[in-house]
Amino acid sequence: MPSGSVYWTVLDDELRVVEAADRFLMNVRLSKDRAESTTKSYAGAIAMFLRWCVTTGRDWHTAARDLSSFILWLKWQPRRSEGCTPVVPGPGAKPVRGNRRINRILVAVRGFLAHAVTEREAPGWVLEQLYQLGDSLDLPLQAQGEDGRLRYRLQAQHRLPEAEPEVDRASDEEIVAMFRASRSARDRLLVLLLSRVGLRRGQAAGLRRSDVHLLMDSAPLGCRVEGAHLHVVRRQNPNQAWSKSRRPVVLPVDFLVVQAFDQYALERHERLGAAGSDFVLVNLFREPLGSPVTPDAIGETVASLARQAGLDRKIAPHMMRHAMASNVADSGGTLDEIQALLGQKHPDSARPYLHPAATRLRAAVDRVPSPRELSEVEV
Repeated sequence: MPSGSVYWTVLDDELRVVEAADRFLMNVRLSKDRAESTTKSYAGAIAMFLRWCVTTGRDWHTAARDLSSFILWLKWQPRRSEGCTPVVPGPGAKPVRGNRRINRILVAVRGFLAHAVTEREAPGWVLEQLYQLGDSLDLPLQAQGEDGRLRYRLQAQHRLPEAEPEVDRASDEEIVAMFRASRSARDRLLVLLLSRVGLRRGQAAGLRRSDVHLLMDSAPLGCRVEGAHLHVVRRQNPNQAWSKSRRPVVLPVDFLVVQAFDQYALERHERLGAAGSDFVLVNLFREPLGSPVTPDAIGETVASLARQAGLDRKIAPHMMRHAMASNVADSGGTLDEIQALLGQKHPDSARPYLHPAATRLRAAVDRVPSPRELSEVEV
């Protein structure tokens, strides 16, 4: 787009833009300030919905009444790259898509159809097929609001049950092994940014040199934050890096991260001199030299370091973020502190990142007095 923003769209079989889908995706990208990856996911979901409509002879404007059939189609219809022969349901048959994946597709389809209703491209009764009206009376008291007013909300009509995803944390031993297996100062810095600062891979890839303030007094840089820290800012980056947090976040860093930055600065200068982009993490060992690394490249680097370290399982960047949050908790950090360090909106958002160490669980049990101790106190 002329502004530099990027979004995905949907084409029909004649390679013509589907105007209704295009308007919705542009609205998602610009009005809601979503990442390019979001519009990419939404575009793929809408394309599948429209393909289902064409295949089954349905008009997409009114196909909402048959979303249950669409769910069955999603569950058993292979992707185009895998052939068009549907999987036959039955004992032992494995669905093509799981409930979690189908629910994500439905989120995009509901948004698309609801937008079509607001644009008067689809009849109003479509909303009744997508959502059911609920009120706040069936919510916990804490969620009903202090003023006691009755509030209404829309609940999705079609949503499949899905298991709570389990994300394991990388252990301290695994992180140390990966750090030692790193063959460059850049990779060692990457390990620390993920495991001690808790950056997502998109945040690490989007970090600029101007975001790094390692002086104890940053006033000369026009910054009032004390101590060494990083500024995580959402930007439209050419390497597709994206920070999920809408608001800028300031994250403190310790002396290990500061030392890693120093060593990387020397390595980068030896390889590039004064060349290279303003991004912190850039290509030093393959072309194009000096260009920013991508989030996917960070995932590949982490997986490669895990192999080089001889680990018996695959480590993902997000597991290192979980390790950072759990280590802060094990060191006495409170939930609101962990929430702030992770850049989360609400303290409860940090709970899935907490994986208590076995020693902390043992200490919690040991702190509970025995019945014998209680009886002695009473006597």
